[in-house]
Amino acid sequence: MPPVALALVLTAALLHALWNIAAKKAGGNHHFAFASVLMTVVLWTPVAAWFGLNEWQRWGRVEWGVLGASALVHVLYFSVLLTGYRKADLTVVYPVARGSGPLLASIGAVLILGEVITLLGAAGILAVCGGVFLIAGGTKLFSGSGAEHDKAMTGVRWGAATGALIACYTVIDGYAVKVLLIGPVLVDYVGNVLRVPLLAVPVLRDRGGFAPAWRTQWKHALVVAVLGPLAYILVLYAVTMAPLSHVAPAREVSMLFAALIGGRLLGEGDRALRLVGAACIAAGVIALASA
Repeated sequence: MPPVALALVLTAALLHALWNIAAKKAGGNHHFAFASVLMTVVLWTPVAAWFGLNEWQRWGRVEWGVLGASALVHVLYFSVLLTGYRKADLTVVYPVARGSGPLLASIGAVLILGEVITLLGAAGILAVCGGVFLIAGGTKLFSGSGAEHDKAMTGVRWGAATGALIACYTVIDGYAVKVLLIGPVLVDYVGNVLRVPLLAVPVLRDRGGFAPAWRTQWKHALVVAVLGPLAYILVLYAVTMAPLSHVAPAREVSMLFAALIGGRLLGEGDRALRLVGAACIAAGVIALASA
């Protein structure tokens, strides 16, 4: 992986962990998701215009179809992610989602984009899997009983569902920037514009809940609106420079940040075990970046 691409991925990893912390602390639902995407569109419109909003004029059915599919999957992803955060610990949902998603995305990159995973890359994947298992709680996930165990398993289920959706949009957006040559800024921006009407539907059905949610969650939504697109745009630029099957797992350096920040700020325990798991993920990322 080129040094510039790796630097973009590392920066994106920190930003991604930070906006996930904000989303977790907000404890929001569809109102929070709508507020976040609406603020994203408003704040990023000048940036999209600067980077060539007129590019859309050359797009045909394929380009719009790919961006529409990406928008739909992103809506499902964010909704499932927020549900997981409301029902379980971030330090369970986040690592399972962020670990399983890129692994599935790497498989998709091989099958759809024709990329190749080497033996070193396979070793990196195993290290990432082991790290995710430790961060999510290790053997404690399958032992014990009661509410704590049930909450952990709930986090695993929602994390896995989120991971599957991450894999879907990663491959779709990778195809958009690598094959269709759509600019990363526009991939993210147009996707957010298309998400507004989709996310507006449940809000219109529950209009009375939007104002109270806005008053208590707008600051967290602002963090998501600023850092979320920035992190993903950096990743998409990295995808234009390196194989998707390398970039997607390398993003899991965010586990290092989430394991530390989530445990300290959110009061979620077992921080030492999760840091060991994060170290395993980092080793796997290094192997994947070197493959």
